[in-house]
Amino acid sequence: MNRSLLWLGASMFLWGLGESMFLLFQPIYLQQLGANPIQIGIILGAFGAVMTLTHIPAGHLSDLIGRRPLLIAAWITGIVATLLMALARTLPIFIVGVLIYGFTAFVASPLDSYVTVERGQWSVGRAITFISMMYNAGAVLGPITGGWVGDHFGLRKVYFISTGIFILSTVVLFFIASQPRDHRDPQDPPTSLLTNGRYLSFLSILFVVAFATYLPQPLTPNFLLNQRSLSLEAIGELFSIGGLGTAVLNLLFGQFEARTGFVLGQISVSLFAVLLWRGSGFGWFALGYFLLGGFRALRALGVAQVRPFVHESQMGLAYGITEMVGSSTVLLAPPLAGYLYQLDPVLMYPVGLVLIGIGIILSLIFIPRSKKLSPDHIELAPDL
Repeated sequence: MNRSLLWLGASMFLWGLGESMFLLFQPIYLQQLGANPIQIGIILGAFGAVMTLTHIPAGHLSDLIGRRPLLIAAWITGIVATLLMALARTLPIFIVGVLIYGFTAFVASPLDSYVTVERGQWSVGRAITFISMMYNAGAVLGPITGGWVGDHFGLRKVYFISTGIFILSTVVLFFIASQPRDHRDPQDPPTSLLTNGRYLSFLSILFVVAFATYLPQPLTPNFLLNQRSLSLEAIGELFSIGGLGTAVLNLLFGQFEARTGFVLGQISVSLFAVLLWRGSGFGWFALGYFLLGGFRALRALGVAQVRPFVHESQMGLAYGITEMVGSSTVLLAPPLAGYLYQLDPVLMYPVGLVLIGIGIILSLIFIPRSKKLSPDHIELAPDL
């Protein structure tokens, strides 16, 4: 592993710490500012819409101007947005901060591309899940800290603390090296992504899987607070356990070939839905949140499976489209989750389970199994 990947991992660790202090409490803080469940779902859906719109332009820009400038721009945007949320005292201004923070999602495709190039002898899946693991290692401490601060000083103070952590993370990020841009041969242009059948088929499956596995998540903090009477500190502890689970399962599933890890991630999220739905104590909820760590692992492994389908010069754009497809579920799932919660707070879990089952079946039938390849041959592989 080279030094840039280590610096990037350290920066991601700090970002995971700062972001997890507040992000998982957003639905609760929105409720404290006066939003009802349907409004919370709409706000989170708008957040997802902003995230969705950023990925393709950012991926294309990373192919044109390089990845490092976009990484730095995303980190700075996050600082500005979090400070605005900290300063906001009314719901409309806070929503502006939330939406600006959503723009930081444009970092995903430049980040994936940067890690892919810097991976050395590692597979794409292992490198991407390593960075995800570093982020989530930081996220182990963030929620419990944020919950404690929220219980004792109010959730608003959490945003100020996170802003300071983000500034430190940005300083660390400046130590990563620049990368040369990838060029295509004008005499032999690669296949257009819009006519790349294998790539488009995989994206359709990824959409179903991402939507199904995200649906049980966005209103779960409110479910725990309102229906299970947990304190903010207890919910923060669950989020920290979730961060630990994400770090562990990213490391574990990253060792498998990509399709196997992708399916295991879906199974983990299905168990989360069962345990939150049928569980009746903190221990069951804690196990559920640990298993929810499979969500980020499957998202990372979903992106990793894209690389062999596209030319190197299209990598940023291809990752951008892939991230857009995954993020579109963050736009679509929260309003449905809010509607289901309004009908019956537990309804989002059985509905999510049915959809996850469909995603697992599609993955097993239509996604080809990976072959074990060295990094030198992965570019030519028909399947990851």
